[in-house]
Amino acid sequence: MSDASVTTTLPGRHAGREAIELLASMRFAIALLTVICIASAIGTVILQGEPLVNYVEQFGPFWAEVFGVLGLYRIYSAPWFLVILAFLVVSTSLCIARNTPKILADWRTHKEQVREQALLAFHHHAEGEMPGSLDDGRQRVQGLLQARGWSIKTERREASARGAAGIMFGARQGAANKLGYLAAHGAIVLICLGGLFDGDLLIKWQAWAKDLTVFQGPGDDIERSKLGVDNPSYRANLFVPEGQRTNAAVVQMSDGMLLQPLPFDVELKKFIVEYYSTGMPKRFASEVRIHDPAKPSPQDFTIEVNHPLVYDGVTLFQSSFEDGGSSVTLQPVRLDGRSLGAPPPVDAQVRGPAVRMPDAWWGGQGKRLEVSDLKLINVEDLSQAQRVLPEDEAAQAASAATEDWATGLEKHLGSGAKKPGDKKLFNLGPAVSYKLRDEAGQAREFHNFMMPVTLDGHAVFLLGVRDTPAESFRYLRVPADENMRMDGWLRLRAALGDAGRRDEAARRFALGAAPAGRPEVAEQLQMSARRALELFSGAVYPVPPQPGQPEPPTGGLAALSTFIEAAVPEAQREATAATLIRILNGSLLELYQMSRAEADLPPASMADESTRSFLTQAVLSLSDAAFFPEPVIFTLGSFEHRQASVFQVTRTPGRNVVYLGCLLLIIGVFAMLYIRERRVWVWVSDDGAGRTRWRMALSSTRQTLDVDQEFAELKQALAAPTA
Repeated sequence: MSDASVTTTLPGRHAGREAIELLASMRFAIALLTVICIASAIGTVILQGEPLVNYVEQFGPFWAEVFGVLGLYRIYSAPWFLVILAFLVVSTSLCIARNTPKILADWRTHKEQVREQALLAFHHHAEGEMPGSLDDGRQRVQGLLQARGWSIKTERREASARGAAGIMFGARQGAANKLGYLAAHGAIVLICLGGLFDGDLLIKWQAWAKDLTVFQGPGDDIERSKLGVDNPSYRANLFVPEGQRTNAAVVQMSDGMLLQPLPFDVELKKFIVEYYSTGMPKRFASEVRIHDPAKPSPQDFTIEVNHPLVYDGVTLFQSSFEDGGSSVTLQPVRLDGRSLGAPPPVDAQVRGPAVRMPDAWWGGQGKRLEVSDLKLINVEDLSQAQRVLPEDEAAQAASAATEDWATGLEKHLGSGAKKPGDKKLFNLGPAVSYKLRDEAGQAREFHNFMMPVTLDGHAVFLLGVRDTPAESFRYLRVPADENMRMDGWLRLRAALGDAGRRDEAARRFALGAAPAGRPEVAEQLQMSARRALELFSGAVYPVPPQPGQPEPPTGGLAALSTFIEAAVPEAQREATAATLIRILNGSLLELYQMSRAEADLPPASMADESTRSFLTQAVLSLSDAAFFPEPVIFTLGSFEHRQASVFQVTRTPGRNVVYLGCLLLIIGVFAMLYIRERRVWVWVSDDGAGRTRWRMALSSTRQTLDVDQEFAELKQALAAPTA
């Protein structure tokens, strides 16, 4: 029979049934804890509170809807999660309530009432004799146990039918092990309650009790979305531009927002950001002024990342920074070669009112310009920059083959070379983001940099575009001219779009390339050059459109590729393509020289490396421009920057409760794992011949080698003869 079975029979006859019930309760609690841990892991893997379109892009429409129904996008406030948490609190609380009286009663007693015959049932038991009277034996046993740090209680018994007269010693060590059980289980309750207090359960209850509605946009009644200023628990965001003050924080809900007023106003005096040499930010700080109606004068503070401000029970964290309503001046630029005349600059404000654009710029279709952001520092990974490429499958395959070839070569360059996928972080300078929204409300987003960026040794302007926020920006790379402007490329683009100038460029190319005295060759070259320019500019289809078939590409190198595949036998395509590209490059050079002459600029010298680099990039850029989705872009001319801070403001009464729970959990686990409760019973009785009999038993919550050694030492000390 084990020690555990014996000790559980000591308090009462129903202990076995109670032990079974306790075991079932523990299993239920462990099952709930397992589910909560799994749910928490899911909440860690899946970003919480993101826009629905991000989840659709990541998981697909079907699974995005399934995960949304399960509440995985706000898992910590999902009803099923809160129900499980509540069940765990109730179950653990009932377990504590049922067992605390028994544990405390057991903690106070040494169980010295145990019968001497029961000691023989323990695994660790021994018997023997010692010289001297019963009082001598009592003093010897008491001294031995006290010297070893045992807590002792004794019970003197008279002779009866159940046994002889004697003294029962009940000794105990490690009583804190029992309190560890209460501490660990109480910690679970406190941590769960703290999580419930600091979640959005109280906010949802207030919204239901006060019949509040979420705020979704302009036109909604803000007063019906306002929580109470004395709300005991919330986690909100506060947006404060420089030079302004506000107390209106926003609590994000699954279907909108609720307004959380603070008991004081926060004024942003100055936002400070410091950068590393790479352009990456290394320090955010906000100099704020708190205007408290309960205080005679405002108070100044500095809030930094990892250095929050705690004021009147509200904690303000430096979360991020954004544009605070900067004023920008944008210059319209036509990319398709057509003239806008002399359009005036467009003055707008970041996140300000939309600006109506002239309908004529888009063929009678109205567009509204919405400036969404202005960033002075833009650290980008240029290794991941994407060009605006044609959708033609052949062109994509050719591009992919080129990239695979380059990647394969880099893999063999050794450890000193940049491996594929290595990041190339650069600060690209100021950039403006804006949207062009049509009459149907559909918008396309653009991201244009103010200054040229050096990529692969070439200075280019980056003009980004994307159709949805879930996509990455794709960039059109416009080469910069000798004055670091787009003017040279724009003049070439305009000349390419003019039929008369294309014909003149083809004529000049033919005259310069044909042998002297061979007019028939010159005429043939002129026709080929004109055809190449027409295909490249998109003036003609490479093949006639077929009903029910996708429209063939118009413009760019994709159009030349389609034309060659349709008109040239496969065996001659490679040679024909090389010849056509040389004709195109020569014709574009003549077109470029003509555009410079019209602008009263000297001819460009092909002996100059910068001219050759410009023309190489111009060919690629003109090809990509044929697939740019908008004919007009807006470049950043000037700006008046205004910064804003985003603070996370929290009132978390459950935080201290969770801290206390964590402390109790540490104490409880330590007590249960590293403190062993041990009990020793020693029965001493007079044998009637001047000697004392003793019987000893030892019980421990865990059987270890240390218990065996401790029992052996006690047995040896009792059996040793007295000095």
